[in-house]
Amino acid sequence: MSIIHEVATMTAKGQITMPRTIRQALGVGVGAKVAFELQENGQVVVSRADTEHEDPAIGAFLDLLAGDIQAGRHVQAIPDDLARDMLDHAVREARVDEDIEGDVDL
Repeated sequence: MSIIHEVATMTAKGQITMPRTIRQALGVGVGAKVAFELQENGQVVVSRADTEHEDPAIGAFLDLLAGDIQAGRHVQAIPDDLARDMLDHAVREARVDEDIEGDVDL
């Protein structure tokens, strides 16, 4: 069952305009990157694909890591459980109980 259902029309160039309600639910704006994942059942999952992290601690960690790499210092792989926790906290959930900005056609 869908939380939001929207329809977009494809242009001759294969472009669509992402509906406002979907942009707001994903938290994306101008210049944002979105990922499309085709699943085996034929459904397509659209999600944010940006590499920016809203958590300042993660951003600081990535800056520190980038500095180590540039300086040629040996960087060890982070543990899988830490990587999973970081990714889990980087995901933005749709908040269906919040008001949607602007006009919405249902």
